[in-house]
Amino acid sequence: MAASSPTAACGSGYHQIDSHKLSRSGKTYATIYLLYNGSKNCVVTWKSSGYAGNTTWVNANIRKWSAGGTVQSDSGHYNFYAGPRYVTAPNECVDWGGSYGTPGPSAISWQSGWTHCG
Repeated sequence: MAASSPTAACGSGYHQIDSHKLSRSGKTYATIYLLYNGSKNCVVTWKSSGYAGNTTWVNANIRKWSAGGTVQSDSGHYNFYAGPRYVTAPNECVDWGGSYGTPGPSAISWQSGWTHCG
């Protein structure tokens, strides 16, 4: 059963600390959410209501600075969201992002760069 919200997908104790819309031509297809519970970061790419329920390629990914580039990623043809994916990163920078649409030039993708460093 699909979770009812990004917070529910990540689990008890998580709260949203950031988000980024995946938009093109005035339409928002999905939103990437970054959540935190005091020690772990969680990322979910949540499809917008007009696109939820239809199977589409979606990705959510996150990595922490000390992991040397190791990415925790979830990709696939999903009806509602990709993720959750977690990293334990208290007092560390994280790089988080995601995409909507089949990988390639038509996909809408975004990566944060190193953020939330503490």
